[in-house]
Amino acid sequence: MHGMNRRELIKAAGASTALLAITPLEKIAGLAVAGESTTDSLATQLYKSLSDEQMQKICLPVDHAKRHFISNWWYVHPEHRIPTTFNSEQQELIQNIFDSLHSPDFQQAVNKQVEIDQYGQEKNAPSVGFFGTPDDDDFEFIYTGHHVTRRCNAHSDKGHGFGGSPIFYGHFPDAFNETKNHPGNPYWYQGKLFNKFVQSLDGQQQQEGLVSNNPRSERPNAVIKKKATGWPGLSCGSLSDDQKQLLAETMQEMLAMFRQDDVDVTLKTIEKNNIIDNLYISWYSGKYDIGSDEVWDTWQIEGPDLVWYFRGQPHIHSYFHLKS
Repeated sequence: MHGMNRRELIKAAGASTALLAITPLEKIAGLAVAGESTTDSLATQLYKSLSDEQMQKICLPVDHAKRHFISNWWYVHPEHRIPTTFNSEQQELIQNIFDSLHSPDFQQAVNKQVEIDQYGQEKNAPSVGFFGTPDDDDFEFIYTGHHVTRRCNAHSDKGHGFGGSPIFYGHFPDAFNETKNHPGNPYWYQGKLFNKFVQSLDGQQQQEGLVSNNPRSERPNAVIKKKATGWPGLSCGSLSDDQKQLLAETMQEMLAMFRQDDVDVTLKTIEKNNIIDNLYISWYSGKYDIGSDEVWDTWQIEGPDLVWYFRGQPHIHSYFHLKS
């Protein structure tokens, strides 16, 4: 599959893609729409709509190990996918929840990514679930699939950040091996913003941040692993106050795909805990610099409380994990 052209895959899938795609929610009778005043959050509404059989299939204990698992292609419940587990109204509500986790400016592009990455096959459809119940403070909704993991506190439609658990986003819209400009990839905007920040650094700082060996392993137990020392690259503690502020602003712009509440909570946590002073930033040369153009396709922002790993080679995979 890696050698196939993505457009050829989608074309071959034909009408089945349209049947499996979960289309954006339109306002229908009896179903809440994000932004409307309701007693329960959208996720809680979904939870309360579940039959006993559905609850047994998709609800896990609040402290289940899968809560902190992450991978580029995984399913919280592999045997229970959205099209085969939920009725049509529940599927609409799931789509509404998913949309509500993203900025309106990015919803269409993110939905297109999720649709394309199903290859028009039901076996690739996403899977969702819950950790805990409404009685738990950290009651969580999770959405998983190919190139997608999203999470939210299920109590409220107001974002609380990402709950201290990792999220993932990635894509290749056409060829598995993307070219240097990552055409059609909705997440490359983050790469461009990161490179703009790198270009604002002086020559010595750019030298310190450039790393010639390999970035993190993408093994699930390693890609978001936090450590106390030994980070590669440029210490953010050595940056000037203006540069630290610019890094914070860059991170804010890179998070723009998510709903504003989650972005605000994330940035507040970073500021409150003085996380930037303890971060290291690195970017990678060799095969990780597609086209050898010094527009860095793979980079890391990491420290004791944060791992943000962005891999652009052969195509974009990105993991974000902030300690809450």
